[in-house]
Amino acid sequence: MGAMDEMMEAMMGSMSKEERMAMMGTMMEKFFAGMTTEDKQKMMEQMMPKMMEGVNMMEMMPKMMMGMMGMMGSGESGGMTGMMSQMMARGQGKGMPMMPHMMTQMMPHCLNMMLPGVPKEERVDFVLNMMTTLMEQGSAGMSEEEKSEFVAKILERVTS
Repeated sequence: MGAMDEMMEAMMGSMSKEERMAMMGTMMEKFFAGMTTEDKQKMMEQMMPKMMEGVNMMEMMPKMMMGMMGMMGSGESGGMTGMMSQMMARGQGKGMPMMPHMMTQMMPHCLNMMLPGVPKEERVDFVLNMMTTLMEQGSAGMSEEEKSEFVAKILERVTS
């Protein structure tokens, strides 16, 4: 074990789980501060395959999404929940808050990686469920005319 590993072990070993989580939030904030969106996307693309090894995405994805939806409303400032809440609120200066923006980038990538490994029967159910959710939530707050255009675009894409 190198000197850096020994130092990290000594520091981390004496900290409680809560202290480590709080420190992680602070470190992540500093770590990501100087990165561009492109840097973050490249990093995610490189890390995803390693992070996904041995993970059952069919079980994890609904839990992850529900957890993120639950965190949207929470105003806690500590640990992972606080970090997610800050990411939801902070955003990239203009437009969408950071967490929804990250999800719109990550979800298609995750689905491309996980769906081929899902058994056909489960895949069909999952896709139908996702399509229903995407249609309902994607058209939320739209006028009837906007919804019609939205559905027409989807049908055009699916049938081409």
